[in-house]
Amino acid sequence: MSALTTAFPSEIADDDAAGIVAWAGRTFGSGLVLTASFEDPVLVHLVATHAPGTPIVVLDTQYLFAETKWLIDNLHRRLKFPLEVFHPAADVVPDDQWQFDVEGCCGRRKVEPLARALSGRTGWITGIRRVDGPTRADTPIVQFDEARNITKINPLAAWSDEHVERYIVDHALPRNPLTERGYPSIGCWPCTRPVAPGEDKRAGRWSGHNKTECGLHVSPVQNPTAKN
Repeated sequence: MSALTTAFPSEIADDDAAGIVAWAGRTFGSGLVLTASFEDPVLVHLVATHAPGTPIVVLDTQYLFAETKWLIDNLHRRLKFPLEVFHPAADVVPDDQWQFDVEGCCGRRKVEPLARALSGRTGWITGIRRVDGPTRADTPIVQFDEARNITKINPLAAWSDEHVERYIVDHALPRNPLTERGYPSIGCWPCTRPVAPGEDKRAGRWSGHNKTECGLHVSPVQNPTAKN
């Protein structure tokens, strides 16, 4: 089915993440992929349960926290999902670019590997939530990413922090240890800090820079058949 003409069924509620994931699995089949930051275990568990066989992609920037790698290994052993790890291009090695060029660093370590991860795919599941911050407040459940020519599905867009917490408890899932140390949004270790009380959840990302997104979710999008 063409990504351009894929309509999201109105009978599935915005907060029915399991139903959204199952629909994505039926609709896109082997063309579906999830990119996961492993900030929390919820979407990985949902996809492994309701769209089994869907590849789960990790963008290994060479700067992932040890705690994030631990959660990846823990969930992979438990849920046995297909895991695909994409690294920066062969000529990209650990360096100090993050100190003077955060945009370029994200481009080399996240945006370019993502392009390879999505190549040939028709459906892309992400963990974006509206409560994550002002730049994500209007995130639809389904949208068409014109720049990448792919349908983007955001099953957790309508979920609150309470939704996420209840799901983790109900399914006895392991947590990223950093979340209990004041990291509500987790990226690479050089560019992520704990968030102070009252700060925006993503205030700890690229602190001190005029930057709020890594570039994975800022391409032009269209919503011709989306459910908002």
